[in-house]
Amino acid sequence: MRTIRIHVDEPLAPATELSLPPQAGEHVARVLRLGEGAPLVLFNGDGHDYAAVIIQAGKRDVRVRIDDRQAIANESPLPLTLAQGVARGEKMDLIVQKATELGVARIVPLLTERSEVRLDPARAEKRLAHWRAVAASACEQSGRARLPLILPTQSIEAWLASLPQDGALRLALLPEGDQAPRGLAFGPAGGLLVVGPEGGLGERDVASLTGAGFAGLRLGPRILRTETAGLAALAALQALHGDI
Repeated sequence: MRTIRIHVDEPLAPATELSLPPQAGEHVARVLRLGEGAPLVLFNGDGHDYAAVIIQAGKRDVRVRIDDRQAIANESPLPLTLAQGVARGEKMDLIVQKATELGVARIVPLLTERSEVRLDPARAEKRLAHWRAVAASACEQSGRARLPLILPTQSIEAWLASLPQDGALRLALLPEGDQAPRGLAFGPAGGLLVVGPEGGLGERDVASLTGAGFAGLRLGPRILRTETAGLAALAALQALHGDI
C-alpha cells in the first residue's frame, strides 16, 4: 500500500496533534479521500519521518495525531550543488523536481550571459517560493526527509564571489570539457556543478568560471538540452561517487 507523505513546515513531535496546511488537507480529504483512522507520514525536513493518523477529516480541515518518529538515512554521502542557469517555463520546475529526486543538496538558480529569463524582485520571490514547493513535493514522492536548500536567483558573478574555499570540487558542464565523471575525486565537501541555460554558457561565463577554479565536465559526444544536461550529470555522479 502506498505511503502518503506530507511536508509540514513546522516543528513536529510524537504525542502531539496539529491541523495540516490547507492545501495539504484539501489534497488528503478531497483528492485522496482519506478519512478518520487513515495513516499518514509527516516530515518537516529535519531528517525524520513522523507516523501520524487522521483524527478529524473535514472538507477544509484535516487534523492528525503524531504517534512516532523515525530517523531517515537516505541522503547521498556526496553533497552536490546544482547551479542551474534559469530555464524558461516548466523546464525549471522539471529540473528542480528531478534534481531533488536525485539527491541534490543545494540548487542555485543563476542568471548568466545568455539567460533568456528576466525576473524582477517580486517575480523572483514568487518563483523561489514555487520552486521550494516543487522540491517539497519531490521529497514527498521520493522519500527524502531533508529538503534541498534552494537559494534566491542571482547572477553568476555574485554567486562566484560568495563561494567559500571549502574544498568542494568545482565543475562546469561543457561540451569541450576535459574531465569525465568516472575520473573525478571528491572530498568531504562534495562538488559544485554549473549548467548553462537554453543557450549554454557564454564566453564571459566560462572565463569567470575558469578564473574561479572550475574545470570543464563532459558527458559524451552529444549536446544535451539544459533540462537534460544537469540531471544526466547528477545521475552519473551519484551512481559513480555517491549512492553506491
